[in-house]
Amino acid sequence: MSKPTITIHNTETDEYVTREMNETEIAQWKADQAAYAEFEKQQLEKQMKRLAVLEKLGLTEEEAKVLLG
Repeated sequence: MSKPTITIHNTETDEYVTREMNETEIAQWKADQAAYAEFEKQQLEKQMKRLAVLEKLGLTEEEAKVLLG
């Protein structure tokens, strides 16, 4: 399996260099992916809680938006 690649843009010369990521960059990339997956999970949980509250109140999302401005 080949390593992920990274593209670096030198804005002074407008040169682009594409190369394989080194081990440090791969570790950071994986950590970033894990953090983003956790963020998406938290956002989904928050949305599900909002919808549950709206359902208990008998309101649609549009009605809640009108009420909350």
